Amino acid sequence: MRKLYVIGIGAGDPDQVTVQAVKAMRQVEVFFVIGKGEAKQELLDVRTAILTEHMDRPYRIVEIPDPPRDRAPADYQGVVEDWHDRRSALLAAAFEEVAGVGGILVWGDPSLYDSTLRMLERVLARGADFDYEVIPGVTSVQALAARHRMVLHRIGEPVHITTGRRLREEGLGSSAVVMLDGDCSFTEVPGTDIHIWWAAYLGMPDEVLIEGPLREVEQRIVAVRARLRADKGWIMDVYHLRRD
Repeated sequence: MRKLYVIGIGAGDPDQVTVQAVKAMRQVEVFFVIGKGEAKQELLDVRTAILTEHMDRPYRIVEIPDPPRDRAPADYQGVVEDWHDRRSALLAAAFEEVAGVGGILVWGDPSLYDSTLRMLERVLARGADFDYEVIPGVTSVQALAARHRMVLHRIGEPVHITTGRRLREEGLGSSAVVMLDGDCSFTEVPGTDIHIWWAAYLGMPDEVLIEGPLREVEQRIVAVRARLRADKGWIMDVYHLRRD
């Protein structure tokens, strides 16, 4: 493989794919996808729909099985490092089988809570020799703000983006956008002066939005989230918390 495009494709809506991303995709001969199993087949289907919408040339999809990992480890950093190493080994083996131009489609943007670029550095450290280019995409954070018609910060304030695990450990300051929260950590944030803007499956046909004072809507979000995850077998959600 002589070149790889790492392409941000937005939160799921084919219309969120930028013109730059479409031009990059049309250079690609082989797309590499890390599969998530039958329960998450829809994630692959969405990528396929995006390619069907925008590609104007023949291409192949190479699916790579995602190595299993402990989702609630005592040593979070160590487990993730090992997982990335095993993923990068699988990518390196797949890249060796391809001559020409490859591509990886990344949910949202490759810079935000995604490990593709870290794994590529590991692949290159193993001795692989190829060039790669990163194409930015619309993040779920941007899509969340757009769908709720909101600004993420008050005048002069910073934007804080964190994870559910860090929210539980560090608490909430003035405001935060929270990603990767499988435990509904917002229920553990104390206070009656907090507002939440929550969304699941942003950009997809079954997108769900809930907004309101946290103490009034938190149990509704918990119940809706549990039902959606049970129905589909997976969920991707994000939310913004702000103190009044």
